[in-house]
Amino acid sequence: MDGICHSIPDVRELGRDECVAMLEMFCEGTPSSILLVDRQMKVVLANRNFVSKSRKEASSVVGRPLGEVFPAAILQSMAVEERIRRVFLENKPSRGKRMTYRAPFVPLRYYYYRLLPLSSGEEVKMVMLLMEDMTEQVRLSEEVRRVEQHLARVVESANDLVISTDSSGRIRSWSSAAERLSGYSRYEVEGMPLKELFAPGHREEVERTLRKLGHGGKSEMAEWNLATREGGAVPVSWVLSPLCFEDDRLCGTVVVGRDLTERRKFEARLEQSQKLSALGVMAGGIAHEIRNPLAVVSSAAQFLMEDDLDDDFRKECAEKIHHCTGRISDIIENLLKFARPPCSDHMDRVDLRTVLQNTLKLVENQATIRKVRKEASLPDFPLLIQGFGGLLQQAFLNLFLNAIGAMPGGGTLKVSARGLPGEVVVSVEDTGKGIDPDRMERIFDPFYTTAPVGEGTGLGLSICYSIVKQHFGSIEVRSRPGEGSRFTVRLPGF
Repeated sequence: MDGICHSIPDVRELGRDECVAMLEMFCEGTPSSILLVDRQMKVVLANRNFVSKSRKEASSVVGRPLGEVFPAAILQSMAVEERIRRVFLENKPSRGKRMTYRAPFVPLRYYYYRLLPLSSGEEVKMVMLLMEDMTEQVRLSEEVRRVEQHLARVVESANDLVISTDSSGRIRSWSSAAERLSGYSRYEVEGMPLKELFAPGHREEVERTLRKLGHGGKSEMAEWNLATREGGAVPVSWVLSPLCFEDDRLCGTVVVGRDLTERRKFEARLEQSQKLSALGVMAGGIAHEIRNPLAVVSSAAQFLMEDDLDDDFRKECAEKIHHCTGRISDIIENLLKFARPPCSDHMDRVDLRTVLQNTLKLVENQATIRKVRKEASLPDFPLLIQGFGGLLQQAFLNLFLNAIGAMPGGGTLKVSARGLPGEVVVSVEDTGKGIDPDRMERIFDPFYTTAPVGEGTGLGLSICYSIVKQHFGSIEVRSRPGEGSRFTVRLPGF
């Protein structure tokens, strides 16, 4: 607008009519709304832009007093006429002001206006009322303000902690939830390095993560303890995301945290409940498995107490007692293996290929009796892992026997192993009757078995699971009724 003022020619040597004529040419070409006002507060000139936006005819503007062009309320509230008279008197441009204007049947509009003197020597001939339509800018700024207020309310109402930092990792914003959880106000932490608000054991990892984000990294997730004013530490799950300018330059980090205190309490209660549930299942299983052979032992012992017992029947009773006590001993031994798998303090380097070959030989007789054909697909090179050879053999022996037991009418036992980067994968597959979906979740529970009564204790897969976990591995099963099952064991390798 100052440029427009300076582009107006010197009117000191021109008369009023010539001045108006030259200004008309200039004013019609500018996108601003322009009025020229004389000392009688009458409009001398109105450019096309003003006439169009005011929805008036030029004849109803030019030559008319300002009071007929603008609503009286606007002139009074903005003191327009008083300011124009001051410009005539002082011969100085006025400071810019904002004007709110509503023409008939036209939505409210906002203008930024200035008053510029048009003088001849020391005498001001006319005053130019220069108006810039700021309606869209005002509406946009109001919309931005509403969005900012809405976002601020969302952040302040959220239970999650919302923190932002600058590019150097210093705190710029600190939500109310962060204040409540930590005890620190936003004024205390503003400008502080973010890592200082975490427990000492996590600060190095926080700094490393921020540095990674600063080098173009994506969002990161972590669980770090938040330090509190009282000196405590609260477990919090964090998501850190880079905050960038439009040109992808990093300007800071957005950090969102969720308090895990209640979740940890719930997990502890759930774990305790699961332990009690497993203990109940185990107690029931032990009672069931031991009660049957004990009943046989009790009956045989009662027969042995009779004097006129036949020698052959006496021998049969003794054999039943011997067999049942052996079975009870096996149950107790397997239970102890499940509860406390034997191990030494140091794992040895074990060739898993050799373990699988030797274990397959152990089940050869059982497979022949059940008419089960064995298929082994093992590599020609060693599959080395760190572990306990005896325990691993026991684990795979249980898997092989379990597979053979699932094929009472015969079938095929497929064993394969392969070495992958960082792990060894062993697959044990049978063509048996499969496992019902509603039983899949319980197959590793102690004393849970689908075998007929008297065949198996229900501890085989539980022991196998325990041994695999002891070797920092995993075991999973896939099965469909009528199509067989496949157990996959993954163990850390070299």
